[in-house]
Amino acid sequence: MESKFGQFSTEHLVKMEEGIAHFNQQKYWECHEDFEHLWLDDTTDPARNVYWAIIQVAAACIHFRDSNLIGCQGMIRKAKEKFQRCRDQHILTELAFKNLDWEELEKIVMKIPPADQSKLENFAELFEFRFKHYPFSQEQS
Repeated sequence: MESKFGQFSTEHLVKMEEGIAHFNQQKYWECHEDFEHLWLDDTTDPARNVYWAIIQVAAACIHFRDSNLIGCQGMIRKAKEKFQRCRDQHILTELAFKNLDWEELEKIVMKIPPADQSKLENFAELFEFRFKHYPFSQEQS
């Protein structure tokens, strides 16, 4: 099934290779930078919200590694907004669900309690998440 403009497509998926590899290697800053370049390049494309969500998840993981609860909470609140926006604007396609483990990632993000209830340990599962089905990655170490 062909995607419409603004929906997540194979073109988006291919562009994500370096960022996905960095994420899977827990190089979250590099992942953030990779996706930020994509996000800035695709300013008119609503599918950039997929990149934006991953940028904010990666930033939350940086804060988790630094034991910065407030940073984690702020980034995950923003990431939740992007995940919801992707749903509301019908950006997601089967490609995102199949190749980015989107449903699993979204579930992990959405179950993190709000800032007034979350603790640092609530972010541990997110920190351990990996994109297991990304089709264009070379062997991950």
